Amino acid sequence: MKLNRLISMVLALLFGVAAGPAWAGGELNLYNWTNYTPPELLQKFEKETGIKVTLDTYDSNETLLAKLKSGASGYDAVVISGDFVPIFVAQNLIQPIDAAKLNGFSNLKPKWQKRDWDPDARFTIPWVWGITSYTVDTAVYKGPTDSLKPLFEPPPELQGKLGMLGSPTEVMSLALLYLGKPECNTEPADLQALNALLQAQRPFVKVYNSDGIIERQSSGETAIHQQWSGSALRSRFELPSLKFVYAKEGAVGFMDNLAVPSSARNVENAKLFVSFMMQPENAAMLSAFTGYPNAVAGSDAFLDAKYAKAPEFNPPDDVKLTFIPTCSAQTIKAYDRIWTKLRQ
Repeated sequence: MKLNRLISMVLALLFGVAAGPAWAGGELNLYNWTNYTPPELLQKFEKETGIKVTLDTYDSNETLLAKLKSGASGYDAVVISGDFVPIFVAQNLIQPIDAAKLNGFSNLKPKWQKRDWDPDARFTIPWVWGITSYTVDTAVYKGPTDSLKPLFEPPPELQGKLGMLGSPTEVMSLALLYLGKPECNTEPADLQALNALLQAQRPFVKVYNSDGIIERQSSGETAIHQQWSGSALRSRFELPSLKFVYAKEGAVGFMDNLAVPSSARNVENAKLFVSFMMQPENAAMLSAFTGYPNAVAGSDAFLDAKYAKAPEFNPPDDVKLTFIPTCSAQTIKAYDRIWTKLRQ
């Protein structure tokens, strides 16, 4: 048995570059958003590599940033939204992994190989991408669903049943879109209008929380909720009367990215996980669990047909999609002041 195992390990090392992750052993500590990692995907990785995976979760980029800035050294792989990647790079919180040289990189769709926030793929690869808008229960609300207005100026039937995300940047971005104001905004008049809008909305908000949205929506605890498209798809599977809205004002696009912290202890295992996630079958498992499109060519062949027809998974061609750039420190401070007053 030991001889057979040794032969298997040698073959895995020899052919791992072509066939996928090699048998490595050891551990991998992954830090990711809540409800964003399929358990069966981690089990598959463990089976193929012998690496034991431990998963911790968070609810915002700000939480991840604070954790790594505090000196936390227990994580080997993290998932970061595109607009935050330059911040992590500038603060030396993630390390170069030369993703373009890793097994599987050629599987990425060309348009996602080079991204504005990581143009040479030195630090990251795509996780999944999606859209931020809102979901509303059409059994509760019978009004028009072509605008962001029901979210920011809710009618009586939605007041007190409204949920917003727990990330200030995501709340601010969608609110500025509704107001028709530029993103990453430091104009005093625009910030005043933003603050006034959110303060007026606040009495009708039941919760500011990025966790547990699917459960709140499907149970009827909230009738309208700021939400990501993949989460909205999973919510609708639970409660068919839910509708994800593509508003005339537009929507916020995002892509989350897999990276390796500078403090990672198991760097080679993290790189194996990066390669693992660029394989079509594994990317399809991720999309099936999260409800978001991925960046890997050929993964659609492994997806159930229900995704091909899902509006949340396939945005309209004419949707006005804005990918938010990395905001300046001045902008972040201004947003933090508005957020702090909002949550008092």
